[in-house]
Amino acid sequence: MERVQEIVADKLSVDESEVVAGASFMEDLNADSLDLVELIMAFEEEFSDGATTIEISDEDAEGITTVQLAIDYLRANGVSDD
Repeated sequence: MERVQEIVADKLSVDESEVVAGASFMEDLNADSLDLVELIMAFEEEFSDGATTIEISDEDAEGITTVQLAIDYLRANGVSDD
């Protein structure tokens, strides 16, 4: 959660305290479609390593509308909490 918060806060230029699980990227954090693309790319880069490669399809990205959905997606695709 902390890493996701840091990425979202950085990419959307918001305070980390605003990045809560239920926050909608577009409605609560004022992201536009370009911001969302950059956010998805940042998640892919941050959470891919030698053992795990995260690739988020455009179709999957459309369903990632809140901070919690991003966390759930990453967990479901091999990202651990450590």
